[in-house]
Amino acid sequence: MNYFFLVFQLITCIVLMCIIVLQSGKNSGLGALSGAKSDTYLSKNKQKSRDARLALATKWVAGLFVVLTVVLNLIDL
Repeated sequence: MNYFFLVFQLITCIVLMCIIVLQSGKNSGLGALSGAKSDTYLSKNKQKSRDARLALATKWVAGLFVVLTVVLNLIDL
């Protein structure tokens, strides 16, 4: 049973890292220095809905990761 939780936590950790990497940054980076603007109104809205889904998924997967960590610590006692 302990190995099941360990494998599930490892999978959750990998999924959490992938979700975090897929999220876009909140600032425009070095492109803002040159005045470059590559976003249109429609692409901004599409990006926000994608980012909103990724943010929600991050919260759920992170919560699951915390619960699994607590469960694994309680099992080891």
